[in-house]
Amino acid sequence: MDVHFSMSSFLSIVLQALLSSSRGSLEPYDLLYNNAVDAFYRSDYKDVVRYMEGALSSYAEVRQTKVRCRLRCQDQHPFDSVTMDLQFFDVVLRRSNCQNECVEEKVGTQSMHKVSEDVNQDFQRRIPYNYLQLAYQKLKQLDKAAAAAHTYFQANPEHVEMDQNLEQYKALEGTDQDHFVDREARPHQMSFSAGVKLYDSADYKGAIAQFEEALQEYYKADVECRALCQGPQRFEEQDHVLYRYSLYELVSDHFTQALHCEHECVRDLSTRPGRLSPMENYLPLHYDYLQFAYFQMNMVEEAMECAQSYLLFHEGDEFMTENVEYYREAVGHDVKPREKAEWYLRRHKQELELLVIGSENMHVEFTEGHYWTSTGGREDSNRIPSGTDGWMEYVPISEKKNFTLAPPQELREGGPLVYDSVRLVQNSKALNGTQRVLLDDVISVDECAELTNLAHTVTMAGDGYRGKMSPHTPNERFEGATVLKTLQYGYEGRVPLKSARLFYDASERARRIIESYFLLNSTLHFSYTHLVCRTAIAGQQDHRNDLSHPIHADNCLLDPEANECWKEPPAYTYRDYSALLYLNGDFEGGEFIFTEMDAKTVTAQVKPKCGRMVGFSSGGENPHGVRAVTRGQRCAVALWFTLDPLFRELERLQADEVMQALDNQSSQSQWDTSLNINPKDEL
Repeated sequence: MDVHFSMSSFLSIVLQALLSSSRGSLEPYDLLYNNAVDAFYRSDYKDVVRYMEGALSSYAEVRQTKVRCRLRCQDQHPFDSVTMDLQFFDVVLRRSNCQNECVEEKVGTQSMHKVSEDVNQDFQRRIPYNYLQLAYQKLKQLDKAAAAAHTYFQANPEHVEMDQNLEQYKALEGTDQDHFVDREARPHQMSFSAGVKLYDSADYKGAIAQFEEALQEYYKADVECRALCQGPQRFEEQDHVLYRYSLYELVSDHFTQALHCEHECVRDLSTRPGRLSPMENYLPLHYDYLQFAYFQMNMVEEAMECAQSYLLFHEGDEFMTENVEYYREAVGHDVKPREKAEWYLRRHKQELELLVIGSENMHVEFTEGHYWTSTGGREDSNRIPSGTDGWMEYVPISEKKNFTLAPPQELREGGPLVYDSVRLVQNSKALNGTQRVLLDDVISVDECAELTNLAHTVTMAGDGYRGKMSPHTPNERFEGATVLKTLQYGYEGRVPLKSARLFYDASERARRIIESYFLLNSTLHFSYTHLVCRTAIAGQQDHRNDLSHPIHADNCLLDPEANECWKEPPAYTYRDYSALLYLNGDFEGGEFIFTEMDAKTVTAQVKPKCGRMVGFSSGGENPHGVRAVTRGQRCAVALWFTLDPLFRELERLQADEVMQALDNQSSQSQWDTSLNINPKDEL
């Protein structure tokens, strides 16, 4: 008899027994999720699908039930008629009882079941869809696998393996573009994105329909988000054993937390899945698009109404004020803003006022990670409005410091090329962008050959990618080496020291050229330096439709659907300029490409060859990638630079010390053989 009976299994049986006597039939989504994970590790993929789809359905039903019940009970027990303290508490208790009964009636005993925060985080991060795509793949249901993979990837765009999986799905027979749907897409964001695409293609009639639908869905989502804030609040920083405040202070704490939650709805609804930062000016932007689209359709009154609505959020905006004056002259009378916009903004401002009052009256102890206002009120570290109206502008606590920022760099180019041999091939204008340059003869043919031979000796598969031999595509092998590693090999006699020094000198040459050409008014520092080769894998080149390196930006997370680039981790946000110095051209494919923010529209293409270098600023203005290398090996020196000395490459500083030691002919005493080389991931 098997005596290995886990506590989790026991709890599952007890919970199922409780549910069997419940008035509701909805199973807890954490129990279903746990069963699905267990089935996955048993390779029972049919049960993975059954339990995981059930968990997702249960999770969605619980959420919608809470929204419906809270809105219904809110209408049945309003605060409008409250005139005395006891009446207020009577309404609170009746509303709470109403909500509990309503939810229990719909979902049963589960209404009393508390799901762990870890499980809720997994659902918010869409982890269940990762299991589903693998299970559907094993079951040969490729359309559902593609949808699950796409859904997961929308919230986890940094997941390299899932990106590769999606490319493979797209190449398989039996899948088409319609299968790649986001099962968790928010209707208001879907409609907004569709409206932007139609607007950009000058289909103003279609854009109007989408933006109007987006507004309706946004206000609906806002109501639902606020309803979900009406439940129990968490006070993790408070010790309830020592919490001895009065009833009124406890109530104040609770409702202030609820107000914080409701205020966060503004941020939540404008943040795309997988992003930390909201889309700037999100709700007002709907009215901006609409006013111009209506104008293009010769519907001037509607255009004026939307322009006036926009001005509610940005009073005195010069451009929109001029539009309103133009529309007013055209129609011969005034048009008021939309009532919905007025109501929404009025409620939002009341909310902010209540937050200020609530913060001033809260009695919670100071805890690390929170910011205290001058009145003694607390604001959560990621919820601090930076503007006076609190509209869509938030700054983390780490940014609220008294330090002086350097003035922004003026975007210029055309400075000296430093070295006589270097030739300018194309500037930004010729490359159809900004802060771009293409140069030839940065190094000689002999130097290219020497560095290529060096690469064949020192580079290692997966260097910079935690040992992953094919980090970007399964059809190519990636190898790399850093300057410090190369110098160490040179010192040990494993490669010619002359070649190792050439790698160091060539990268410094590239840095000086980029710093000079773009007329930077401060020193450009190395952020990361990598000698890299990409090799086409024989037998895997037929019918390729992927890229050697997917389209990306170097200091932000590219979001092609939103035409945004989010400057937040895991992107290397401190990188300012990038360069690629090519060592050869005797291969097929491998062209470097610049694209628009959509990651599809190619604006410029560069064919690598010995001594050619492409340099550019590292932000969202320069999305780029590499076409598939279909035959041979493509080698280059990849360089990233920063203007912030705090983010100088540590290995480069160590390499500087090595070079100085070699120049002083004292390398034996200066070299530290215990140097710990820790390559960074390359974006």
